[in-house]
Amino acid sequence: MDTDFNDTANFSYKAGFVAVMGRPNVGKSTLMNALLGQKIAAVSPKPQTTRKRQLGILTLDEAQIIFDDTPGVHKPLHKLGEYMNEEALAALKDSDLILFLVDVSRPPNEEDEMLADTIRQALEKEPDLPVLLVLNKADLLKDKQQQEHPSLYQALVPQAEPIAVSALRNENLDTLLDAIIARLPEHPPFYDPEQLTDLYERDIAADLIREAALLHLEHEVPHGIAVRIDEFTERGERGAYIRATLFVERESQKGIVIGKGGSMLKKIGAHARKEIEAMSGRKVYLQLRVKVRKNWRNDESVLRAFGYRVHE
Repeated sequence: MDTDFNDTANFSYKAGFVAVMGRPNVGKSTLMNALLGQKIAAVSPKPQTTRKRQLGILTLDEAQIIFDDTPGVHKPLHKLGEYMNEEALAALKDSDLILFLVDVSRPPNEEDEMLADTIRQALEKEPDLPVLLVLNKADLLKDKQQQEHPSLYQALVPQAEPIAVSALRNENLDTLLDAIIARLPEHPPFYDPEQLTDLYERDIAADLIREAALLHLEHEVPHGIAVRIDEFTERGERGAYIRATLFVERESQKGIVIGKGGSMLKKIGAHARKEIEAMSGRKVYLQLRVKVRKNWRNDESVLRAFGYRVHE
């Protein structure tokens, strides 16, 4: 890229923050990874994989798009869930554009309607705030659904312009990018063009370890897991050494995560190590252990210790 970012007087460069909003499991992190061309956000088929806001920074010759990947808005069952909703809604206040991302292969549910109501309230305060209705998973639509489902979502936020995409298949993402750039304000870039995210590598590693747990564990167990990076040491040509603790809420969950003879923990570790190596581009030695921290999802002091910015 040979654009001189210090000389913005000669062309109309654009830059802005894009809030990626949606209920759990509609593909927000998958979309951001696809647009960036690199995996920086954890992804799994289970809802509520994303727990914290994460910026994904895409720098192009004509624009810098700062995607704000947010937790899925849902009915919270604990203080962690309340925090996740607050994080998602806080992104609206900082955004130049909203992407209302939905799973168009299914009709709207109560959580879609709840988020749409919040977006409509934001538009009442800021009528000129642009909104794009991103109809994700359009490749999964059946014939009879191709008109019905998009119309139902359009009715939730009539001001939003609909764009059908498939983040998983990289379908129609160029059209989406063009629509985003067209709506961004003129502004110099906010970040260095080489920067991809606002998170440190150790934070991404923690998310990728939790992603591996979500993929390999069943039912409620993985949602009660938190990951703490205890050590992240560079070892030159030998790569990086990472030591992490997986916290669960009950003793019975600890045994499930470890597995017979440590088999499940080894499986989680092997999967996570490959993802971290792919993200970092170097060899990684990963050591995992499991501890019990009872009811941590409802303990504000523990949530703060795990890096969740609990709102007062």
